[in-house]
Amino acid sequence: MLDIITEKKDWENALGQLGDYDFYHTYDYHHLSKNDTEDPVLLLYTNNHLTVALPLLVRPILNTPYLDATSVYGYAGPLCNNTSEYNDFKEFQNCLMAYFKKRNIISVFSRLNPYISNQNNILSGMGNVNPSGKVVNIDLTQTLDDQRSAYRRDTRSRINKARRLCSVRKAENAEDIRSFIDIYIETMKKLEADSSYFFDEDYFFNFLKCKDFETEILLAIHNESKEVVAGSMFVKTNNIIQYHLSGTNPDYMNITPSRLLLDEMRISGTQEKFTYFNLGGGYQSKEDALFNFKSSFSKDIRLFNVWKFIVDENVYNELKQDAAITETDFFPAYRAII
Repeated sequence: MLDIITEKKDWENALGQLGDYDFYHTYDYHHLSKNDTEDPVLLLYTNNHLTVALPLLVRPILNTPYLDATSVYGYAGPLCNNTSEYNDFKEFQNCLMAYFKKRNIISVFSRLNPYISNQNNILSGMGNVNPSGKVVNIDLTQTLDDQRSAYRRDTRSRINKARRLCSVRKAENAEDIRSFIDIYIETMKKLEADSSYFFDEDYFFNFLKCKDFETEILLAIHNESKEVVAGSMFVKTNNIIQYHLSGTNPDYMNITPSRLLLDEMRISGTQEKFTYFNLGGGYQSKEDALFNFKSSFSKDIRLFNVWKFIVDENVYNELKQDAAITETDFFPAYRAII
């Protein structure tokens, strides 16, 4: 049986049954992330001892009677309560396909979570699951010394320098949070980041109010000037810490205070008995300067996969043709901007 869950209480209860999930799967994050035209749904399949849940954002395809589905920004994908013993997901897939066809959903895209087991098996046979890039994990089950020994030498020395020059504290009030927002926005402008990386002030304050997960902002304070010189937002859910957003005052780039913030979260996360500390990957999943920065903290590199599924090939190709798209790696192709 497939239930279509849209209410917060039901969504939370479903995740509670599954146990192993990340903040990207939660009701709160879906409603924070969605656009005006997107409807968050949690597709919950139950049969005997098997429960599978798939969160998606369902959206209209402009000027057509059709819909498609995508995932929130981050690492989502399906969840399952029985990953070690159960490998037959055909009935779940049949229910999923029936739902997609009933809703006129033509294609489905989802980023998957490198820390949730069995996602590939759950989706096997429905479209394609392909590597999209690499992400960096710090294994918080190791000792603090073993974790630090994996740092590149330049990262260790830069953290030592930043620790001499700066202090770290949690953002505790609205003024602290606004200091972080200002630094983050300034950093995104300097990087000429895509518009999807910019958020209004309400986004940050609403994020911090969410009860489905714990959000912590760490600030680096320059000891002499007393300025906030860097800030990082981390999200904690179950056994996973996610490095979500970060920014550095350009006047203090030479002391790389963001490295100090990562080191501080690594230490506290280990003490709090978390398992994974996901630093993420490069900009748009590339092995770029950002990825090089993150990989200086750990050699635990994991593949980050995406799921692409065309429900109706004929309609998909018609939409692609109507959009005058010939060749593109973008999925779904009819949404590509040429």
